[in-house]
Amino acid sequence: MLQTMYSYFNPYYDQDVFGFFWVFFRRMWELLTGQLSFGDIVSDEIQVFVLAGVACSSALVGSFLVLRKMTMLANSISHTILVGIVIAFVLTRKGYFGESTDHDSINIEVMLVASLIMGVLTALLTEFLIKTVRLQEDASTGLVFTTLFAVGIIMVTILTRNAHIGAEVVMGNVDALHFDDIKLIAFILIGNVILITLLYKEYKITTFDPGLARALGYSTTFFNYLLMIQVSATVVGAFRAVGVLMVLCFITGPALIARLLTHNLKTLLLLAVCIGVGASFLGVAIARHVLTVNGIALSTAGVVVCTISVCYILVVIFAPERGLLSQWLYKRKLSVTGSKELP
Repeated sequence: MLQTMYSYFNPYYDQDVFGFFWVFFRRMWELLTGQLSFGDIVSDEIQVFVLAGVACSSALVGSFLVLRKMTMLANSISHTILVGIVIAFVLTRKGYFGESTDHDSINIEVMLVASLIMGVLTALLTEFLIKTVRLQEDASTGLVFTTLFAVGIIMVTILTRNAHIGAEVVMGNVDALHFDDIKLIAFILIGNVILITLLYKEYKITTFDPGLARALGYSTTFFNYLLMIQVSATVVGAFRAVGVLMVLCFITGPALIARLLTHNLKTLLLLAVCIGVGASFLGVAIARHVLTVNGIALSTAGVVVCTISVCYILVVIFAPERGLLSQWLYKRKLSVTGSKELP
């Protein structure tokens, strides 16, 4: 009886990968033509929309992080904002910013502000250790993020003992997503798109030629911190779906794959976004397939991360110019040509 009711309310029940694609595109057409309303969106579709939004936002900021060789700082921020999330949870629960109707819910505005502050604080502390204490960049980043992450874990243990925020923040939980999560990630994605579009020239020149940027009057420090704020906001939007650990793959994976396929920045951004969205869509479909065929409930976010990793391995091997296979064939061709030219 319960299975019958579930299959009635969820059209993706008992669907394999190909069935998932068919049902999804059919329902999206019905949504566009007005046969369905946004109130008819089911859990699987919310997962696709949220994960695709996370992937888009992460790919945009992640591309510049990869090109600036700042991915370790992104890793640091993805861990240290746990402190801000816990503070937001505690303040919301105690009623400082209005009473929450759900014991485990968090005021999104408070969480966003607290996490942005922690992101900036992480960048400031890292830069302080590099410039004042004279630590190496990797050492200062490791020291800051492990210390603040440990503080966050302690705060989770002490202050949220009877809630599920700890597991949700660290691992994510796509099954708990609802329509408001689509609104949040859409808001963050639109903000990232607007900033990168308006400041594309500035981001480009400060990324590829900081010396020229300073000579032209652009502050590389300002754009570094602005990028860190965007990273912090992106991680905040992603934590309910993928957690603060796996989000790093969303930030770096698609950008690294695209970097192996193109040298053009605009093409790289577009490719990274498409790869992230494609992996998210395929990950949800695979998770549904495994649940249907094998009866195993996999972590959807984990499947998406594995999909991105498999794509990266394939591109590393088969990329047209930079792939291992292409390089091997080129070296082999040179070797054969060189041997023929020998007297």
